[in-house]
Amino acid sequence: MTVVGAAAGARCVNAKACRTVGTPLTTNRQLGLGISLYTKLIIWANLPDVSIAQQRKIMSAEPAQVTQALPSASALTSQQDFLVQYVVIRKDLWGSLGWPLGSVVAQACHASSAAMWMYRDEEATQQYLAPENIDHMRKVVLEVKDEAQLRKLSEQLAQGGIGHKLWVEQPEDFPTCLATRPYAKSQVASYFKKFQLSKAPIG
Repeated sequence: MTVVGAAAGARCVNAKACRTVGTPLTTNRQLGLGISLYTKLIIWANLPDVSIAQQRKIMSAEPAQVTQALPSASALTSQQDFLVQYVVIRKDLWGSLGWPLGSVVAQACHASSAAMWMYRDEEATQQYLAPENIDHMRKVVLEVKDEAQLRKLSEQLAQGGIGHKLWVEQPEDFPTCLATRPYAKSQVASYFKKFQLSKAPIG
């Protein structure tokens, strides 16, 4: 949305938006009876994670009700910082080594299942597998180039105290994949920033 001007007397609740349009900054609690449609639009445009229902509530609210219509900071944080399990698999399995799809999928399943069992007593694991969450699991599947990169990542996770399972296929003693236990994304995302999502087609 491009804002070309501010309505007279409009006040802004977002610092970045205020700098853009030159309106004075105020807090949610300072929103008074003079709140304008312009201000509502600023609120709407700068809360991308607000649901459609919440957006409609904000836009239709009376001035004194706008603050109540806004989600709390903790609610927005909880929407963004969800429990997730990271699974990292070697790209060369289906590349230079020519493994079929089923074998590659099996490695990810082994690592994921083993990590869940190893850390089954962790509160985050129990929440991740709770009946009300079982149909809403989140996994991020990434790829590394080869065994050396996989082992290096495993060492970094161990040094950082991040619970995970490096799956080593037996009896070949061949590392193929690793999986973390469930974590809040904010706790572990930094370890995986340089790795790409595994998107390559197999077969």
